[in-house]
Amino acid sequence: MSSASIQLSSASSATIAAPPKSESKPKPCCVCKEEKAVRDECMLFSKSNDPQKDCASTVDKYKSCMAGFGFNLP
Repeated sequence: MSSASIQLSSASSATIAAPPKSESKPKPCCVCKEEKAVRDECMLFSKSNDPQKDCASTVDKYKSCMAGFGFNLP
């Protein structure tokens, strides 16, 4: 009977170890929400003739945040 509990224990350990692997990389839509909102607001409401140049720092912050989660943006 003790060997059965050892097998169950090792099986449950493997089951417990599996979920963190699937949770280790979240969906891109679920991370860096604040940085994305600031980036979008800057790009949409910029009074500059070149919003991309004007908002470069906020875009870089967003890209850095996404890279921290394993998403590499161009």
